[in-house]
Amino acid sequence: MPWAAYGSFLGFAIVLVLIPGPDFTVVTRNTLVGGRRRGAWSGLGVASSNVIQGCAAVAGLGAIIVGLQPVFEAVKWAGIAYLLFLALLAIRSAVRGEYPRPEDAPARRQGVKGYRQGFLSNITNPKVLVFYLAVLPQFLGPGTPIVILLIFALTHAILSLCYLQVVVLAAARLRVTLSRRAVRRGLDIATGAALVGFGTRLAVEA
Repeated sequence: MPWAAYGSFLGFAIVLVLIPGPDFTVVTRNTLVGGRRRGAWSGLGVASSNVIQGCAAVAGLGAIIVGLQPVFEAVKWAGIAYLLFLALLAIRSAVRGEYPRPEDAPARRQGVKGYRQGFLSNITNPKVLVFYLAVLPQFLGPGTPIVILLIFALTHAILSLCYLQVVVLAAARLRVTLSRRAVRRGLDIATGAALVGFGTRLAVEA
């Protein structure tokens, strides 16, 4: 195990995870909308997607997807469309101003919704796959065993999961304060605008 390289990667991955992005926005909104359970499952959905994309990169499938421009573009625009869809849901919620209590919906349904949104928002983000393909080689040389590559890739997924669960706990604590109708509408508008911004940035980036 190249511990020096692993330590450097760990520091880099922590900084990267702490930068707010679509995952942070989706998980936070799911917590505010559906409570701690839905937020936790949303974070798990993001982490599951990270595991899949990390394993795909290690197995060489990621390079194939990135190398095939039509496939990569399809993933990219699917991600943009899904971010805009989530933005539309948030803005529509703000316009309607109707906020049913999460207790009114079955717990299992809240978990499924949260997991689905977290997973889909991450799996359709090609920047995650590019991260694994571009960053891992910077810390590991050619001929590195697959097991070591998997450890590095899964480390990022675990860090992401832990951070997002902290976000869920913080948002859940603030949920009572933020549950007022006027505040919720403002948060929905801000969330919708942020998701539109993330989608637009993804669209214009090379």
